[in-house]
Amino acid sequence: MRQKLLLAFVYLLCSISFSNAQLNAFKYTQNKVVTCSNAAVVTAHPLASQAGISILKQGGNAVDAAIATQLALAVVFPNAGNVGGGGFLIANFNTGKNITIDYREKAPGKAYKDMYLDETGNPIKNLSLKKQLASGVPGTVAGLFASMKYAKLDFKILIEPAIQLAEKGFAITASQANDFNTYRDDFIKANKNPVAFVKMGEWKKGDVLIQKDLAATLKRIRDAGMKGFYKGKTAALIIKEMRSGNGIISLDDLKKYRATERKPVDFTYNGFRIITMPLPSSGGIILQQMLKMVEDRNIGSMGFQTKESVQLMIEAERRAYADRAFFLGDPDFVKVPVEKITDPVYLRQRMNDFIPGVAGSSIVTKEGMIRESEETTHVSIIDKDGNAVSVTTTLNDSYGSKTVVSGAGFILNNEMDDFSVKPGHPNMYGATGNAANAIAPYKRMLSSMTPAIVLKDNKPFLVVGTPGGTTIPTSVFQSIVNVIDFKLSAEDAVNLPKFHHQWLPDSVYMERTFSPVVMQQLKDMGYKIRTRGTIGRTEMILIDSKKRNIIAVADKRGDDGAEGY
Repeated sequence: MRQKLLLAFVYLLCSISFSNAQLNAFKYTQNKVVTCSNAAVVTAHPLASQAGISILKQGGNAVDAAIATQLALAVVFPNAGNVGGGGFLIANFNTGKNITIDYREKAPGKAYKDMYLDETGNPIKNLSLKKQLASGVPGTVAGLFASMKYAKLDFKILIEPAIQLAEKGFAITASQANDFNTYRDDFIKANKNPVAFVKMGEWKKGDVLIQKDLAATLKRIRDAGMKGFYKGKTAALIIKEMRSGNGIISLDDLKKYRATERKPVDFTYNGFRIITMPLPSSGGIILQQMLKMVEDRNIGSMGFQTKESVQLMIEAERRAYADRAFFLGDPDFVKVPVEKITDPVYLRQRMNDFIPGVAGSSIVTKEGMIRESEETTHVSIIDKDGNAVSVTTTLNDSYGSKTVVSGAGFILNNEMDDFSVKPGHPNMYGATGNAANAIAPYKRMLSSMTPAIVLKDNKPFLVVGTPGGTTIPTSVFQSIVNVIDFKLSAEDAVNLPKFHHQWLPDSVYMERTFSPVVMQQLKDMGYKIRTRGTIGRTEMILIDSKKRNIIAVADKRGDDGAEGY
């Protein structure tokens, strides 16, 4: 009885705390640029950013805010925010300590190398992308609780905004209404029972999305911690969902899942220090390779998005992604020659055949020679004490597998497609892989997520990251070079056009707003140019520690919102 009364009292305090934050879920604005002096949060949705800043104002630190924003995103940004997926967190604390937490999904225990191939050895279309069999074991909830050792506030306070947003609802944006209408048939096909994202008639801006089942799941996590997800009723609902289709996640898989702390990728670039994510994120290694390949070529003098600077960056991207395809995989399962493929001598050699003014070729350019392997969401945070957190989480495709766990209200990921289903066969993002990223029980699939923190004089200078599948590392690469080398403002570094090359296919992808003059100059060199819609949605915070000035920028490409005080 005493325990129930105590829980009720804590719940009341959480509710009061939440209401005091003045989060209006039915009438809110999107701030694209915020200048402040204490703390800032940038996420894919204004309500998640407001939830994060409210936690900071209540005395929480950057990790507290990161936990609260991730939970809020699971409610207000269901196409990528999640409890049914996974992610990576990196943090730089004012003590000088750097950490990374890996809560990438894992292959189920019953997974095997050729599970998505037909009898002739060819991939079965959509099997690794849709419905229950496409899902890896979710890691997000484990990651949140692994982060709690660095937090200050009680978890019940941090999860309360998400519970309220799920239970009472929030007004959807125009782009969300369009998404729900676009994916209506997919949700109906992937689910035997009604889901919150489908209603009679068309969704429109301002409609209220209420997610009662998700609220109940969040309450079980609030009351029982990790066990409220990986055991008990929620786990039983996940297994029931698996059995209703062709899924193979088991109770044992759920019970065994643990998040892992790993040593950060830590290197210097033109006097700045870059802290980013190690394997199974390919992004950190790719980012290091690309930056180090251009570091000694004075790219700043070439000018922003000139034919010279863009070509140099394209060729660095080509070589890094060739190495990704051949060498990279889960380091707990395969030996990856990280030190050798990030060695400065090796990276200089990789660029020996670069010819200014002449397009490279992915037929000629393969992985390096050594002796001896798009729908996400990002959160950037800085608190008043100078602690920085950069988090990227994912369901893989937009709305993941489209399968909602019946009775639990959350969407399952389709991360199994991030494995190399067959060597040399491209995944949904066109990325090819090798045996290093082959499917194996309990193995983590390779990821492109690249949360990053850039330090200047060992203090946070940039907190940056983006969604975008395989375009993530190149977008983070360009964002960092834009600020450090081209001296762009944070706003321009985020919002000006992006481009992307990933070795295969051998094409340069450019946003339609990219300079047509530079596009033609690259075509004249021999590059195949493909225009496309937006690339990524970068969330950046720039900190001038001397002036104690913080500029938080939310990408104009989406509903992203920045908050600060």
